[in-house]
Amino acid sequence: MVELADAFTLLHPAIAVVFVLPLIGLITNLAWQTRRRRIEIAVGGKSKIPPVGLEHQRLGRWLTGTVVGLSLIGLSHDPVTSILSDRLWNKQPFQVIFYVLLFLATITSLVFLYQAKTRIWRGIFATLTGMGLVVLGCHPAVFRRTDEWYVSHYYIGIAAAMLMIFSLAILPDIYKDRSNRWRLIHAVLNSIAVLLFIGQGLTGVRDLLETPLSWQTRYVEQLYQQNCKEKNCTIKATPASPQMAPATEMRSER
Repeated sequence: MVELADAFTLLHPAIAVVFVLPLIGLITNLAWQTRRRRIEIAVGGKSKIPPVGLEHQRLGRWLTGTVVGLSLIGLSHDPVTSILSDRLWNKQPFQVIFYVLLFLATITSLVFLYQAKTRIWRGIFATLTGMGLVVLGCHPAVFRRTDEWYVSHYYIGIAAAMLMIFSLAILPDIYKDRSNRWRLIHAVLNSIAVLLFIGQGLTGVRDLLETPLSWQTRYVEQLYQQNCKEKNCTIKATPASPQMAPATEMRSER
């Protein structure tokens, strides 16, 4: 039976597979159709490709919300686990309250970003949403892989979320700008976002593979403590994990 902690760990990748990846595929296909239609109209004045701009816009708005929500779930995993396991609400209640309020404020800013009409308010709420993600990501419990930031699931994810927030903020300007400057910016940034999402898929699979199940955690901690990567060692079950009693030890060899 899957432990609650393990189910929480699987929530982030499950949402990515079920919702985010199909949305990215649909939006990319619609963007390509829109591009082809514009080229055909510019060349011959007519196109057999039906207009899909409104559908592209609607799915893009859904993608931004899903990506930011997915980022919030990912950023909350390690802090929430730390709060529950260490009972931080008794030791550091102010820190827990601040974290919860910041989490809620980030969600609220995103909601207001969807509702904002003027450019100034869209800029304000987009900034607040992005700042919320960054500050939440600064929590000491969040695994960032800073020494390898270029292949870090955290940094790539934050960058992709920022591009999605920016794309949502400039969406009304794309349709008002007759010079197509905002449309070009949108196309370039979202092409970069597609590459970032591919990176997210690769690094996410790697990090999930490296994440032990709850019953494996104490063994993995011993592997690191005894530096089993460099030498042979034997890992024994600890009294703190009685469910592990049938498997009294496991051997690690180089």
